[in-house]
Amino acid sequence: MRDGGRRPRRKRPPVVGRPNELGGLLADLRTAKGLSLRQVEEATDKAVSNAYLSQLENGKIRKPSPNVLHSLAAVYAVSYEALMEKAGYLLPSEGKKAARRRSLAAFAIDDLTAEEEEELLKYLAFLRSRSPSS
Repeated sequence: MRDGGRRPRRKRPPVVGRPNELGGLLADLRTAKGLSLRQVEEATDKAVSNAYLSQLENGKIRKPSPNVLHSLAAVYAVSYEALMEKAGYLLPSEGKKAARRRSLAAFAIDDLTAEEEEELLKYLAFLRSRSPSS
C-alpha cells in the first residue's frame, strides 16, 4: 500500500443471477425494467432512496420493511406477496390450491440458470409493457 495507504477497489461481481436472494431478485427486476437506482427512487416518490435500494440489491440489507417492498412491487409491477415471501415474512395461508400454485412456481424458478432467469424477467417486462392495463 504505497500510494497513500489506499487499497485498490475490487470490482464487485454483478448481482444478477442469485435467485434465492431478495437483493438479486430486486436487481434483476430493476434491470429488466431498464431503470436506474435514481429512477426507482423517483418512481417511489422517494419512499425508497437509491442508496437504500443499492444496499438491498447488494445484500447489505436483508429484510426491508413491508412499506419498502410495497413501493417496489408497485414500481416493478410484481406481486407484493411474492416480495414479502422472498424477504422472509410469513404470509397468511390462502388455502391449499393457491399455496400449491405459488410453491410450484417458486420451485420452477429455483431451477433456472442466471441467464434463463434474466431472459424470463426481460420477457415478463416486455409482456407487461404490451398489456393494456399497465
